[in-house]
Amino acid sequence: MKNQPDVIVYTDGACSGNPGPGGWGVLLQHPETKTVKKLSGGDPDTTNNRMELMAVIEGLRAIDDSQRRRVHVVSDSEYVIRGMTEWITGWIANGWRRGKKSGAPPVKNSDLWKILHALVAQHEVTFEHVRGHAGHAENEECDRLAVAAIDSVRNR
Repeated sequence: MKNQPDVIVYTDGACSGNPGPGGWGVLLQHPETKTVKKLSGGDPDTTNNRMELMAVIEGLRAIDDSQRRRVHVVSDSEYVIRGMTEWITGWIANGWRRGKKSGAPPVKNSDLWKILHALVAQHEVTFEHVRGHAGHAENEECDRLAVAAIDSVRNR
């Protein structure tokens, strides 16, 4: 397959309470070699949206950036998908504000959006939204990793 991605990055974030302890899970899959790498982490005091963003960030950080790669990100987070495919251009044009008018509120989680934007620029990245908790095997595994990470940060 000519346009097959070099890496597929499946992601999910979770939070117990919002805010509360949170976790993220990533499954990196190399279609050509069939190798899979799983990553997870968490934060004792965060939000679900921050964990969704961290999952994508950590997935992209795990990719060798010595050369530009075709990366396909699969997430159940409309926030992440729409942020990267619809909203980010306007946020940047507006100085990371949610509107053009003076006094427009700042973009929430702009610290993470800026990191994600820089990581995406290193590769050729496409995004796909999948429905969460709908039997998508890789998304379900990422959810398990994220929930386990919540348990881990609770037990620190």
